[in-house]
Amino acid sequence: MAKKRLGILFGGKSVEHEVSLQSARNVFEAIDPQKFDVVLIGIDKAGQWQVRDTALLKAATGPTAELETGDSKQSLALVPGATGGALQQSGAPSALPALDVVIPLLHGTYGEDGTVQGLLKLANVPFVGAGVLGSAVGMDKDVAKRLLRDAGIPVARFVTLTRTGAEQTDFSKLAAEFGAPFFVKPANSGSSVGVSKVANAAEWSAALTEALRYDRKVLVEEYIRGREIEVAVLGNEKPEASVAGEIVPQHEFYSYEAKYLDENGALLRIPADLPAATATLVRELAVKTFLALECAGMARVDFFVTPDGRAYVNEINTIPGFTKVSMYPKLWEATGVSYKDLIEKLVALAIERHAAETGLETSYRPRLQG
Repeated sequence: MAKKRLGILFGGKSVEHEVSLQSARNVFEAIDPQKFDVVLIGIDKAGQWQVRDTALLKAATGPTAELETGDSKQSLALVPGATGGALQQSGAPSALPALDVVIPLLHGTYGEDGTVQGLLKLANVPFVGAGVLGSAVGMDKDVAKRLLRDAGIPVARFVTLTRTGAEQTDFSKLAAEFGAPFFVKPANSGSSVGVSKVANAAEWSAALTEALRYDRKVLVEEYIRGREIEVAVLGNEKPEASVAGEIVPQHEFYSYEAKYLDENGALLRIPADLPAATATLVRELAVKTFLALECAGMARVDFFVTPDGRAYVNEINTIPGFTKVSMYPKLWEATGVSYKDLIEKLVALAIERHAAETGLETSYRPRLQG
């Protein structure tokens, strides 16, 4: 089989830019060079695309590492084509060889929210993960929770506020509805950025200000007292769920600091020590969530599980962390799929989905009468 030209897209205009670099570095190091020619496409925080060298990515080892701002004379564009997208550098006489498939490892906004997926779809390039709709819905916690609730999938009680609505809401009203403490979070953000646990009026004011730094919509959500359980999902029309894992935060909750800055911020238990019925329940709900939100390829579904065995979907991550210590690959490793094999399965799923979509008609043809 001929080697495929694989683009790894990383960095981006996101508060999770640094996490993206760690995912990209680990994926790059695991890819079989006998099967893939890799093109590293880095997006700096200004939003500029450039082909990056391997040394730069390998050097990005710390949790605060980020891409340097690129040279504007060497910016990159993705040009649509009938047989796939071509990379064109500004000022270059010709395009670089076309990409066969792209792995977007852009966590958070401008990468996990359907924006890049739309660009890749227009450029006719197969890509790993959910499409435009699934990505956008999965990123927006407000819309995702409403769809899950409509599908009969349990979620915590919540209310969504805009800046104007929040100004007309005080702590006492929210505490009366949800009890205290409750959580405040941006509707569109990841890695617990902008999330606060609120127990009094002063904390509510500070939490609202913090959440509105990252999004125009804010979720106020009841506090579910339970264990934090995560399940990885893999597939397209017939997805499968991994074993369940548990996050045991050593902070007040599983914050950005606990995830990435404090090496002792959380304990990971894989597989989670759950009763068989509960383990089956969260795996089934993970697949139902994946399908209800129009996902594809991969996702990680996060739950709260109460002492009496009830499970509530907290959120879905359509581009989960992909470092070697991230839950998504670790959950599949515990299920019997190695990190390297997982990457190859995701690439195959991307190409499979692209082929199915390419086969759809793009112009009207009257049906023949027979």
